Amino acid sequence: MNQKKSRRTFIEFGLKSGLALPFLATGLMGCESETKGDKETTSTQKLKILILGGTSFLGPHQIAYALQRGHTVTTFTRGKTKPSIYPDLFEKVEQLIGDRQDNLTALENRKWDVVIDNSGHKVEWAEKSAKLLKDQCELYLYTSSTGVYYPYTGEDYKEDAKVLLERPADAKEIEKMEYDYGVMKANSELAVQKYFGEDRTLVVRPTYMIGPADKTNRFIYWPLSLSQGKETIVPGKDTDPVQYLDVRDAAEFMIRLLEDKKTGTYNAVGPESAQDIKGFTELAQKTFDVENTFVRIDDYDFLEAQEVYYIVPWIPPTGNNAGSSKANNQKARNNGLTFRSLTDSIIDTLDWWNSDLVGQKARDEYLADKTTVLARTPEIIKEWKSRKKG
Repeated sequence: MNQKKSRRTFIEFGLKSGLALPFLATGLMGCESETKGDKETTSTQKLKILILGGTSFLGPHQIAYALQRGHTVTTFTRGKTKPSIYPDLFEKVEQLIGDRQDNLTALENRKWDVVIDNSGHKVEWAEKSAKLLKDQCELYLYTSSTGVYYPYTGEDYKEDAKVLLERPADAKEIEKMEYDYGVMKANSELAVQKYFGEDRTLVVRPTYMIGPADKTNRFIYWPLSLSQGKETIVPGKDTDPVQYLDVRDAAEFMIRLLEDKKTGTYNAVGPESAQDIKGFTELAQKTFDVENTFVRIDDYDFLEAQEVYYIVPWIPPTGNNAGSSKANNQKARNNGLTFRSLTDSIIDTLDWWNSDLVGQKARDEYLADKTTVLARTPEIIKEWKSRKKG
């Protein structure tokens, strides 16, 4: 398999799936998204919330939390994507049908308190919806991404860090998709601010989101490998930084920001304090009561040759991705971002994966795919050990 093509395919799938992104059918997963002792909104106002999108990874968790706290929710979608979590909750949601490309009719002549834009995949979509809704909603929350900081050649990215608004002319072919995604998100933020103004705009920039309902399978390597007690690859050097955030923590943070009528930009990034891949894997290893063996592979060239580009939250800290896990989360923490334990994220992801919401067919297809890192782990480890002996 062509390595550059493989990496590009992975990036494309990740970006389309919400690079920034579950609880029925098992005893551990109720239909509510609960945060420690946090069952009632601190706001006296019950919000009317419009979500552009809402059926994919992040949206259902926002809906679950919003309904739990007494708000009402309307979604605007094409009506083609079935929710991958909380399907019964959508009976309590007003569902409008249209298309952000060319049919916003269902949004006309309506009023909501706030709008959450989860499906802003083109600048013109953000432009059109913000222009239409500027007199119909008080606040506009745009779900952006830490991808706006690409290329990640700096340190400690705070919300006021400079972002690119156009792709460099000399960008390499393999970099263009990552540039284009970050540029699209950055320009979409500006498009919303153009119509709502900075005093009515919220921008949340999540890092890689993990947790139940993630159909990208970017994180599933860890729950599956660790729960089965297999030899598990730990990619990179022990000190490689990692960042990630449970999708439910992102969803709940956004709803609380809207309740508190916050504005401005926030990096929705975890964990709470700095962590490297060694710390992540040692913590993750404690999740299941099975014996695991870690095989640490610290040779970036070998990992690239084996097409191990990402095992989220690990991203090779090289080239334009050197600082991809160095976003600053202090502002978000100061404004109410909370963090579930990694153990909860892993267990709940695995429970969702094994539920009817995923289905045996999807599981079988993934497990039968011989190109995944999970499937190739034994041969990769065998090759690594052989090389080390040599």
